[in-house]
Amino acid sequence: MRRRMNNPVFSRLLILSVMLFAALAPIAGRAAPYAAMVMDARTGEVLHSRNADTQLHPASLTKMMTLYIAFQAVERGEIGLDDLVRITPLAANEPPSKLGLRAGQQIRFRYLIRAAAIKSANDAATAIGIALEGNEAAFARRMNATARAMGMTRTTFRNAHGLTEAGHMSTARDMTILGRHVIYDFPQYYNLFSRIEADAGVRRVAHTNRRFLRDYRGADGIKTGYTRAAGFNLTASAERGQERIIVTMFGGSSTSARNARVAELMDMGFARAPSRARLARPAPAPAFAGGTSGARNVRVSGLVSRSLRPRLRPTPEAAPAEELILVDADVIENALTEVLQTATAQAPASAPVPPSRPDDVVLAAAKAPATAPSEPEVITRISTSGGRHWGINVGRYSSRYQAERVLLRVALNEMSTLDGSLRRVLQSPRGFDANFMGLTRDGAELACARLQARGTSCFMIGPS
Repeated sequence: MRRRMNNPVFSRLLILSVMLFAALAPIAGRAAPYAAMVMDARTGEVLHSRNADTQLHPASLTKMMTLYIAFQAVERGEIGLDDLVRITPLAANEPPSKLGLRAGQQIRFRYLIRAAAIKSANDAATAIGIALEGNEAAFARRMNATARAMGMTRTTFRNAHGLTEAGHMSTARDMTILGRHVIYDFPQYYNLFSRIEADAGVRRVAHTNRRFLRDYRGADGIKTGYTRAAGFNLTASAERGQERIIVTMFGGSSTSARNARVAELMDMGFARAPSRARLARPAPAPAFAGGTSGARNVRVSGLVSRSLRPRLRPTPEAAPAEELILVDADVIENALTEVLQTATAQAPASAPVPPSRPDDVVLAAAKAPATAPSEPEVITRISTSGGRHWGINVGRYSSRYQAERVLLRVALNEMSTLDGSLRRVLQSPRGFDANFMGLTRDGAELACARLQARGTSCFMIGPS
């Protein structure tokens, strides 16, 4: 045995074996740099921090920003939840964790959101970014602009998924700020982060944070992350009574160790937070003003520069005298400008909706006779008769204001196709349907075809 130990060949083999064993040692034994922050979500008050401003690898905590922008895009009408997204080779070839999407495959946008939020699927996150901005670099610019608007001063994003890349860095403070925005800016989508499992279209997926969600009382989100460079990361939120705490931790050595430490930080937060506090919601990040080629976005390019005089349509019968309203072209221009400025302003979700106007109204650009009323009613939407009993639907939204805003945006982008139609919002228990009514069947088919070609969800509504 002693002779074998002195053998140079045996010594080399022994050294190589030790090095191989070290290389294959469990990853749980290695710890990335540690950082943490505890925040009272209601007020934004920091209750505890440790290395909170140290730039570290965020891993899949990145997907919180990807999802925030996805929610923002849906609310702005850039894309619909049921719009089909074609998967690019770049997205399909992302490494795990992934949903298993194939290049050329089409999948609804809502399933990409679920896969990115619940399974932390890298292919789904990349597909979201490309669908919204055309390419990964352009989406990263949008992520960084949104981060700056939120006050995330030490964050730079390079991709939509969070896999390690040079310069892709964030901090515990910035990720806590981002998590708070997700909770309060999009409460209608936040429940997604507490689902233990969900249907992602091609298959059901399980939540990467299901252990913490099940084990910690009041936990309802939000996002896990892991890479070798980052360690085991987590931004978590929990609500108990009127108190809500957000915790971010970087650099855990394992899932169980991370969860145990986050639970301790949560307990600290609930112990230090006042039982009652006035809610101070963060100001939502403004809409991204950039633009790219190849994206599916439907955006308003600006106000119209000149008055568009509507063409009179022949009707089977002359309109009754009391329904004939004469409006000067300058009045039309001023009215259109006022409507557009109002629609593009940052109005609250509870903004009042203009009252509906009669369907059978004829608009004539002519000089009013002496007997015309001194303050004529301004008509900015036209509906005609003569077999125009068809319509189209361009989506269902959670508020009347959102539906009205999308209708105006679509009308501006398809002014020639939708000429003569009436914007109408119909409320149902499931939401607010955004409809264009008063079209012929051929007109409705043409409008839907053009809208779908531009990436806008659309279906026809027959006469009823």
